[in-house]
Amino acid sequence: MDSLHTGYRNGTVELLRIETNLFNLYIQGKPFHPTVEALQLHRDEEGAMVNAHCRIDKFSSNLEISSISVFSPEKNGLQEWDEGQACAPLFFETQAYEIVVEKKQDVAIQFYHENMYLREAVKPLGKNILSGILNFQNEVGYTELELRLHGQALMQLQLEIFPTKMDYKKDYETILSDVNQQIYNLSFDFLRKTYHLTGLKDTTQQSMTEFFAILKHMFQHLVQAVERIKNAPHIKTNIVNQKVTSGKARHAGKGNLAYLSRHPELFVKDNKNGIIHINGQNMYPTHVLESKKYMDFDTGENRFVRWVLIRIAKKLQALRVRLKSVERTSDPQLLRSVDLMESQLQRLLRYDFLAVGDMTHMSVSLVLQMAPGYREVYRCYLMLMKGLSVQGDLIRLSLKDLAQLYEYWCFLKIHDLLSRKYELIKQDIVKVNRSGIFVKLDKTQKSKIMYRNPQNGEVFTLYYNSLPRGEQTPTVGQMPDNVLTLKKSDSSIEYKYIFDAKYRLNPAYEGTPYRRMYTNPGPEESDINTMHRYRDAIVYGDGQQELERSMFGAYVLFPYDNEEQFRDHKFYKSIELVNVGAFPFLPNATSLMEKFLDEIIMDSPEKAYERSTRPRGTKEYYFNKLEGKNVLVGSLREPSQLDVALSERFYHMPLKNIVDHKLLTQIEYIAMCQSRRKFQEPGNTGIHWFGRIQDWKVVRRGEITERPARPGTEEELYVKFTIERWERRDKPIALGGQGIYTCLYTSKYMFDRAHEIAELKLENDEDLRQWREARRVGKVKVELDHADVDLAGSVVEIRVEE
Repeated sequence: MDSLHTGYRNGTVELLRIETNLFNLYIQGKPFHPTVEALQLHRDEEGAMVNAHCRIDKFSSNLEISSISVFSPEKNGLQEWDEGQACAPLFFETQAYEIVVEKKQDVAIQFYHENMYLREAVKPLGKNILSGILNFQNEVGYTELELRLHGQALMQLQLEIFPTKMDYKKDYETILSDVNQQIYNLSFDFLRKTYHLTGLKDTTQQSMTEFFAILKHMFQHLVQAVERIKNAPHIKTNIVNQKVTSGKARHAGKGNLAYLSRHPELFVKDNKNGIIHINGQNMYPTHVLESKKYMDFDTGENRFVRWVLIRIAKKLQALRVRLKSVERTSDPQLLRSVDLMESQLQRLLRYDFLAVGDMTHMSVSLVLQMAPGYREVYRCYLMLMKGLSVQGDLIRLSLKDLAQLYEYWCFLKIHDLLSRKYELIKQDIVKVNRSGIFVKLDKTQKSKIMYRNPQNGEVFTLYYNSLPRGEQTPTVGQMPDNVLTLKKSDSSIEYKYIFDAKYRLNPAYEGTPYRRMYTNPGPEESDINTMHRYRDAIVYGDGQQELERSMFGAYVLFPYDNEEQFRDHKFYKSIELVNVGAFPFLPNATSLMEKFLDEIIMDSPEKAYERSTRPRGTKEYYFNKLEGKNVLVGSLREPSQLDVALSERFYHMPLKNIVDHKLLTQIEYIAMCQSRRKFQEPGNTGIHWFGRIQDWKVVRRGEITERPARPGTEEELYVKFTIERWERRDKPIALGGQGIYTCLYTSKYMFDRAHEIAELKLENDEDLRQWREARRVGKVKVELDHADVDLAGSVVEIRVEE
């Protein structure tokens, strides 16, 4: 079908008319959806609209259909229609349609639909009219509208409902396939407004022949799945408490307090080594509980795998008995095949991870449905034990509404993108809500998947519908769909990013404010505002520190397939500016999202921090809060390092020595401390040289060619500072009996005024005030609680030397 004409765009028209001897049925509404037109959805390779499905069945001989008319976009009106004729897509999700049944005779005609909400939407209007508004919300596929007479089906009208934000064939059907491939049956639902046709049917009377035919087809797949599980079985950690003598206990846990309180006979008097004072005497326990951890294969998932293999083996034994009992010549080849399968099953059952207890109850977990190997065994179980088989009959299965299905798909697709490049190391068990033939993820349970980056060993976690531990919302509760938490190996903080699925799209119609502002289709402004709210409202706190904003970025995932066009959208460019924006995300549009995931995973801590937007006045705040700590004083290993640093105008140090990486963005100067142990010539110790930083970058030690690396340190991360020019102090800062272990941070104010390096440790207002007053009197001596200034915890004394 060609693109629709424009003569009917402002209002509803009659889409379908059925005239019979008992009634006339009318359905009216808009024959198009503006978003479908704007995005040019549901087109074939030539760009024409695909055909829609429509079928009319009559079940009573008393009913005579005289005419059927369907709206034609080419004619801009109704035309006669015969079943089998091409029909343009006329019915779409989220669009309202009015149905009217006008009775010609005084008969008790009723409207029926499997879905209660649609059934109750159509009510009698007067004596001869049935009328109501049908809206399929976010559900697509087939729907059946039925008219009944005295409780018996009179006529059935089957229509096809099309999605409005994604292409039916290219996107929607791929999403269904992806979801079912990741978690079997997750897309199925029960008695929705629409349904889909499938070749799978459920039977409770499966024959042994059917069982063996299916088993023979998938047996090797089952064996390979178990072999795969053997390489990485699901395990759990158990703790056992064992009574041992006190002197032999290595790990005595907190449980000993309760244990010893119940067993006072274990205490003996020991005035020398007694650790508990009882009734004026020092007592000592002779025995305590020692806690030991061990890894155990006895998990529900492994019990399930063992149970499946045993069930199949029992069915094979029953099959052999039946084969031998038939009154005809047995087939040796068939018996050999059965024997071979049984021996394979017995071999698999001897694996260590299957030496577990019996399965007492069925519990479906995310591990069982998604983990490699377990997922395949579970699928085989559904086919074999529940009787699912490939049949030619067509059955009806309701599917979840498209908004929920898109949310599930976004989570599973992010997992799929990550699992392709990164190692899957852990999946938390998540219960599913199972009713009939459909399942859904249970949002009351926290679910997370952990990965490891094989390049650097860093671990990161994907959360679904839950917040990481420690996150909280002091005001209004917030629950984004997906949170990715990155833990950098050389950073003490976690970097967290929100990816929220929104099945919403603004098509940027001509003449709308959205079109004037953003030009191209994109996410709704309200969804972008939600991302700002998520980022600012979710904070971190462990009860011992001030609350901190912990989300470094928040992004909308929305259904749109033109990634190249969206690159110019304001909400994509805003990601680089404020780390809030959107990504188009559909089966054929995942490249922008995949590229961004790789970027944030491989980001250095410094770059990850720089992605976040800091409040106005941050620089001044940190200047005041940290007393303007913009000078890094580093130590030198030997005199040759000083010579190279001065000649090449650079300074380098291990990145691990800089605990708080945020300070890298604040440091403006580098100073070098010459220790007494390395620089033994008189007058050659203390801090003589400093310089302004021109540039800095994090590199591997082997990439610093100005000075050879010590063996074994080539792959370590270092910070290389490029210095504009080195300057020599008129008067060096003396050591004063102190030293620097790694590095020290101070302000340029203190650096310019200090006489001894201990003075560089002065930080709080009270110490600075006391130091300034003492300096006016004479020479000041600052005494610290450690010989190394950077390791000192506090100032012991500030005094004026005589």
